[in-house]
Amino acid sequence: MALTISNTNTLTLLNTLTRNSAAQTATMKSLTTGKRINSGADDPAGLIAVSGLNAELTAVNASITNNQRTDSMLTVADGAIGEISSLLGQIEQLVVSSTSDATITDAEIFANQAQIDDALTAINRIVDTTNFNGEHLIDGTQAISKTGVDTNFITNVRVYSRSQATAATNMSIQRVASAQTAAATFALLGGTGATSGTTTVAIAGSLGTATLTLASGSSQATIIGAINGAKAQTGVSAIQNANSIGLSSTSFGRDAFVSVDLISGGTINSNYGTSTSDGDTTNDVQSVSKTSGKDANIQINGQAAGTDGLDVVYNGGGVSLSFTLNSDFGSGKTAATISNFSISASGGATFQLGTSTNTRQTIGIDSLATYNLGGGNGSVRLSELGSGGAAQLMDNPAGALESVRAAMAQVASVRGRLGGFQSFQVGSALRSMQAAQVGLTQAKSVIEDTDYAAATAKLNQDQVLIQSTISLLGIANQQAGQILKLL
Repeated sequence: MALTISNTNTLTLLNTLTRNSAAQTATMKSLTTGKRINSGADDPAGLIAVSGLNAELTAVNASITNNQRTDSMLTVADGAIGEISSLLGQIEQLVVSSTSDATITDAEIFANQAQIDDALTAINRIVDTTNFNGEHLIDGTQAISKTGVDTNFITNVRVYSRSQATAATNMSIQRVASAQTAAATFALLGGTGATSGTTTVAIAGSLGTATLTLASGSSQATIIGAINGAKAQTGVSAIQNANSIGLSSTSFGRDAFVSVDLISGGTINSNYGTSTSDGDTTNDVQSVSKTSGKDANIQINGQAAGTDGLDVVYNGGGVSLSFTLNSDFGSGKTAATISNFSISASGGATFQLGTSTNTRQTIGIDSLATYNLGGGNGSVRLSELGSGGAAQLMDNPAGALESVRAAMAQVASVRGRLGGFQSFQVGSALRSMQAAQVGLTQAKSVIEDTDYAAATAKLNQDQVLIQSTISLLGIANQQAGQILKLL
């Protein structure tokens, strides 16, 4: 190469130094921020990918927070409902201990009634004071609205969840087959027959068994009174038929049953007061095998619903609900076979389980106050167990027992449904979002974050190149001095 005053070597080295310095600056910035991409120029495609991942990660983080708050809210509700369930168990114990007139005094019954009154007050207090972040949970505030319910056909309607449709959902209830009570015959000839000798029988029903000892000469009216007197213990009632005594369960459904076990005696006289049998054993009291009732067969919007006597449970089309058939409608004593009502597109507690609008779920929590418990399958409301109520211990221990057991079943159902939603919906959504959070964070890190090992090695390389370039610039600048020596 010719020796000239145009020192192209210096220019080349200066450009190289500029590039190396820029590279060193970029590497140092990457090491300082911890990010490989600090501007669009660093990696345009990577920047677009990171922006999308950031948006997804933001939504996932919000969803995790939502589900954690939902889980906490449901835990509060579960604790309150658990305490209500415990109080109902204590009420049941008091009721059962008060049904045996022969072993308990009136003073003890009054004391038990006072305790029941206190327990009912405690239940209502829990219902009124259970809240989360200022929102009441079990007083009906979170209930799903329904309209057009005809109480002549159905009662005790509870909507546990609804669809996210913007319009009301119509529910058409059709009775395909009637519910039935269990039935049996306690034989006595005509209306004048009476027992000949002492007769001992065991009457069994869904509530328990009672052993009755009928004195010789007991008339049909006396026997009916004895059977009905033990109704609270057995769940079996008696009525006068044309030529016999009819036994029936006090509740509907396949779980209701009646059976008679003849222990001794059983001979029936044809005429009241005579001391000899009529010789016709077909009219005598005999053991009766267990006979069961039948559940109603109900279809809702063309889909078979689950039934337990007169109680109905339905799940379909995003709707979950339960209700009780009126005894006349459910047993086919009314001409109508269809009833309708609507579930409003509002009300209930709505939760965002995922990151999109189609992951919203709305559940309903009806009031668990005493006025809204019980009443299922023909029982009275739990509030009626209080002093002065229709099912207070002194007046109606059988009704009290049926009511408290119906209330216990309702509370258990509500608690189970909330627990199922918490475990299978909220819990699974939370775990899914947490897994998505880890995956998105890892993907974002791979694209965006600085590899410190590689960046440190690059920084050392940049430093070596800059130092070598500066050294070479010194050599190149000596060229001008060589030209002067020639001159």
